[in-house]
Amino acid sequence: MGLSSALASAMSGLRANQAALSIVSSNVANAQTPGYVVQTPNQIEVTTGDFGSTAMTTGVSRELDAFVQNQLRTETGGSGYADQMANILKQLQNVYGTPGNSGTLETALNNFTTALQALSTSSGASSAQTVALGAAQALATQLNVTTKGIQSLRSNVEQDLGTSAQAANAAMQQVATINTKLQGLSANDPSAATLMDQRDQAINTLSKYVDVRVTTDGSNQANIYTTTGIQLVGAGLASQFTFASAGAISATSLYNTDPAKSGVGALNIVLPNGSKVDVVANNVVSSGQIAADLKLRDQTLVQAQNQIDQLAATMSSALSDKTTAGSTVSGPPAGFDVDLAGALPGNTATFTYTDVATNTQRQITLVNVTDPAALPLQNATNANPMQIGVNFAAGASTIASVLNTALSGSHVSFSAAPSPATGSTLRITDDSSGLAKVNLATTRKTMSSLTSGNPQLAVFTDGGQALYTGAISASGSQLTGFAGRIKVNTQLAADPTRMSVYNTSPVTPAGDTTRSDYLYSQLTSAVFSYSPTTGLGSANQPFTGSVSNYLQQFLSVQANASTQATQLQQGQSVVVSTLQAKFDSTAKVNLDSEMSNLIQLQNAYAANAHVMSVVQSMMNTLIQAQV
Repeated sequence: MGLSSALASAMSGLRANQAALSIVSSNVANAQTPGYVVQTPNQIEVTTGDFGSTAMTTGVSRELDAFVQNQLRTETGGSGYADQMANILKQLQNVYGTPGNSGTLETALNNFTTALQALSTSSGASSAQTVALGAAQALATQLNVTTKGIQSLRSNVEQDLGTSAQAANAAMQQVATINTKLQGLSANDPSAATLMDQRDQAINTLSKYVDVRVTTDGSNQANIYTTTGIQLVGAGLASQFTFASAGAISATSLYNTDPAKSGVGALNIVLPNGSKVDVVANNVVSSGQIAADLKLRDQTLVQAQNQIDQLAATMSSALSDKTTAGSTVSGPPAGFDVDLAGALPGNTATFTYTDVATNTQRQITLVNVTDPAALPLQNATNANPMQIGVNFAAGASTIASVLNTALSGSHVSFSAAPSPATGSTLRITDDSSGLAKVNLATTRKTMSSLTSGNPQLAVFTDGGQALYTGAISASGSQLTGFAGRIKVNTQLAADPTRMSVYNTSPVTPAGDTTRSDYLYSQLTSAVFSYSPTTGLGSANQPFTGSVSNYLQQFLSVQANASTQATQLQQGQSVVVSTLQAKFDSTAKVNLDSEMSNLIQLQNAYAANAHVMSVVQSMMNTLIQAQV
């Protein structure tokens, strides 16, 4: 039995060496194959008879660090997000142009203000009027071009969403298909190792587009979830992203949780159980290229559009709107009378009061809203300033009733002023309790006539003829996308003399620079407050400054955002490269190590063969002795 056992052990050794040699050969052949994970044989000892044992190869093991692999997938998602953000924000900087160069908003605004200054210096010369009008047209054109550039980027991102969704679907389906093939196979099965390499590659591809969390169950099935817990892949089943493009995107194409009101493509995910989930509304993805696309399309680039819309709107209103202080009501109760007659939709009446109990000053803006479907206006909790929409045409008595209800408890009282008898004058006072003090009240009205007798001038209009007033309707605010529609007033373009002439009865004297002085001052010195939707300031402390200050500020913010995105991209690239190198140190084929293994196998094979040769010789001797 001793020689038989020795022969069996040697033969098993040869078989084990042959299996190991096959694995080394596979490792060497696939040293440059993407996604290939180095394999090692699983060898166990099996008892044979009373003495000795044989060797048995039970399969292969994939040599990888699962912890590092999970980290790598997480950072790959972060890298996909950072790459897309940096790429688009860099393109956005190209839309704005290099500061100081021609074809930029900054240069166009400076040229316009310089032309207005020259108009005053030249005492309203006709040539200066023409130059100023041309500068205004160039500024409007630059705002149009900038809007087109931003919306083009949004359209590109929208298209990428569809492409990325398809790529993610292909990866998820591949994982599900491989899961099915792996059912019933041991994790140590050599054929399973190849399938698992392919599955890991598909998961790595998926992690570029969405954040993934991977678990493997006892039957070697990979289950993939997003960080928020949405299942992407189960045992043989895969979710699927569905993307329905909304077509051409404009500044007014905004996301809405109501599909009927949404102006952008709908991205949903159909789960393995058949249910559909809105990816945006439910924050399904938090990293990866798809998450970056959604943020860019619905937030970052929308905010960029808000910034130039606010620039166009503030500039237009600064030149065309007349602000009138309310008449003082000595009281008691004390306050102000404001005349709402002649106000256009979107024009406002604003008042401030002090809450004596808390010594807090609050600002209330009454907006003339003629579309009842747009009411009530939405405000953030404890918004200051706060907007209240009312129809000024309803008369002071009706408006007062609405405001007394809306601001009950504020200790501010509203009523129709006893005079004039037109019923268009609203009185705003305290309620004589001593708990509120009305500090100031003004009205803002847009001057429609070019020769109203006032220096205000509607240089810019919405589309060439419609006045810009900031009107609000059920379809949205006139502010949205205004920079893409802004034009020079067609009436002014037809008669450039109105850049100086502001009255016809009596006619504005030749050389009178009242209007040009006013226009120049409004664009360079006047201070305005800007909406926090621009990303500047906050609801409680909005950014304030001149039109030029505002332009420089948001361009600086955008430049910083682009720089930070590029730095994040570079940082993520380093992290991914470092983790990839760490993962490869274990998982990638090391040719030096394989050559060393090959020499050991060669020696072991020769030793096992020699044992068999010696056993054969001993058996021959034993047979001869018996004869």
